[in-house]
Amino acid sequence: QVQLVESGGGLVQAGGSLRLSCAASELTFDNYAMGWFRQTPEKEREFVATISQSGRNTYYADSVKGRFTISRDNAKNTMYLQMNSLKPEDTAVYYCAGGALPRATPAGYQYWGQGTQVTVSS
Repeated sequence: QVQLVESGGGLVQAGGSLRLSCAASELTFDNYAMGWFRQTPEKEREFVATISQSGRNTYYADSVKGRFTISRDNAKNTMYLQMNSLKPEDTAVYYCAGGALPRATPAGYQYWGQGTQVTVSS
């Protein structure tokens, strides 16, 4: 059974940094594009960043461009999201997802993790 497990969330002050990880199991990891999405109770799940199977291509939401960096280590079956200069509006549950192509829509992903909470205090 495919599992995606996020870790690294927590509470941080505005301007701080966090690094999220997404560990995959029972998945041929380098066959899948991977993505990060986030959701709050008030909003639908929104795109954050995505990375191609090889890691050569990355795409970001405008709201995080220049502050967040997505990466992956195929040898470790793990994807990362380095989040710098965090803002209170980045507060959300962050989900990792795996799919056939690096898309910006949730519908494009087949597998999802359970999420990790990120809270940024002002």
